[in-house]
Amino acid sequence: MSKLDKLKQHLHSGKVYRRSDLQKWSDSVDLHLEQLQEEGLLQEFAEGLYYQPKKTAFGYAPPKDEELVRAFLDGDDFLITSYNAYNSLGVGTTQLYNETLVYNRKRNEKVKLNGRIFDFRVKSYVPESASSEFLMVDLVDNIERLAENVDLVLNQIRKAVSSLESSTLLANVDHSESDRTKEFFAEILEDDTLVCAA
Repeated sequence: MSKLDKLKQHLHSGKVYRRSDLQKWSDSVDLHLEQLQEEGLLQEFAEGLYYQPKKTAFGYAPPKDEELVRAFLDGDDFLITSYNAYNSLGVGTTQLYNETLVYNRKRNEKVKLNGRIFDFRVKSYVPESASSEFLMVDLVDNIERLAENVDLVLNQIRKAVSSLESSTLLANVDHSESDRTKEFFAEILEDDTLVCAA
């Protein structure tokens, strides 16, 4: 069995690989990567990042965002979200955005992965999932970047805060890196400790 065939045994349909992952199974990784791409077994979607296409009834499926980001960051400490998630809060946001946000602790840049732009933003706190409380705080953090009626949305947030779990909301406000956001919620919640912590 050739070394290339041995490497092929480690490849799985739909999986994303870093060049460094494949080095474990190949002593000529660059040559083998070139051959695998020529055969259509791997596709490069960013420098040093590859995936094996997964065939479906409708053709080849692109890799999942989580797989792309996990390989790019070489870790699991991230949250993928979008400004569109704010629309689920019922606070007057209505626009649709074609931007994927990735909160993480490593990279702060916009990167094109597999033909799409991912906006990587470094945050000191990255939750496992985007709760309503997290999204509400994140919305106030990002309000100036959105094509929304800012005054209307902020007024709706003031009304909606009472329906959220207060300790979870306070924890998310505390993790915010924006003094403006902390002051906004301190005023609503009448909690001076939020401003002092800023």
